[in-house]
Amino acid sequence: MLVIVMQSHRARGTLALHPSVPFPPHGSLLSLPWLTYVTLVAPKTISGTNWHHSGAKYSNWDDLRICELEARVKGLSMCCGSPPYKPNPRDFGVNSFYTFETWATQLNEFCVDVVKDKAFFICNSIGGVVGLQAAVMEPEICRGIVILNISLRMLHIKKQPWYGRPLIRSLQSLLRNTALGKYFYRSVATPESVKSILCQCYHDTSQVTDDLVETILLPGLEPGAVDVFLEFVCYSGGPLPEELLPQVKCPVLVAWGDKDPWEPIELGRAYEKFDSVEDFIVLPNVGHCPQDEAPHLVNPLVESFVARHVTSQASLSAEVM
Repeated sequence: MLVIVMQSHRARGTLALHPSVPFPPHGSLLSLPWLTYVTLVAPKTISGTNWHHSGAKYSNWDDLRICELEARVKGLSMCCGSPPYKPNPRDFGVNSFYTFETWATQLNEFCVDVVKDKAFFICNSIGGVVGLQAAVMEPEICRGIVILNISLRMLHIKKQPWYGRPLIRSLQSLLRNTALGKYFYRSVATPESVKSILCQCYHDTSQVTDDLVETILLPGLEPGAVDVFLEFVCYSGGPLPEELLPQVKCPVLVAWGDKDPWEPIELGRAYEKFDSVEDFIVLPNVGHCPQDEAPHLVNPLVESFVARHVTSQASLSAEVM
């Protein structure tokens, strides 16, 4: 069993991020080895995976202990790594390549081909949608999900007024297919812009260090990064959390930093009503990246969630036998 921590950029501090191992060919473009992962805790008994959005870091997970046992904890990245591991979306024609279905397929394949076990998914922001999508697509792989300030996807096309949708599509086409997109990217891919953006979403701005800024910025300066960035920011389709949660078969714990300016907790509380959500935890005075700002609050939640469901699922298996 694995606990997977899902990230979207390079690891920080003493943890090195390694190129992903090639996935066995499954006859699908989705099996390209463009994800990266890092082992956070030496293999032992409990396992898991965590997937984050841009702006988070791995280092606060390296002391994670579950059931008083060391966990196998692996961190996965979205939209990063060396150039060979970032397929150019333009090579795939008009169809989007960087989608939640793509990421979810790769997450599940990672569990099958690399982990070779079931897993708990610990997800932040947009990574929460990936975790839910993966659990819907392959329910036998995911044992439970913790989602931290999941993206509400307020820019999704379905959440826009009908009269604004043509304008959104035109703007997306302009960004993707003209020099305007690259100009926009160059304006935000600077240390000053990255720091300013992070200071918006981190309630505790002392966490926004020069190291963190560099960690996030450097992958974005590599060849091919601009195409991936524009592909993703122009992706306003795909699933919504409220569409995936009714389909999820495993237990879900939702935790939310109440000072998140991007994903308001007032809207996030709507997810409490879904049958798959066993609890909604408010994290006081915490912004969009709780695992960074308040690991002392988040890690115990993860530990207790995994321990609880390891025990309950083991008991159920014993009863069946």
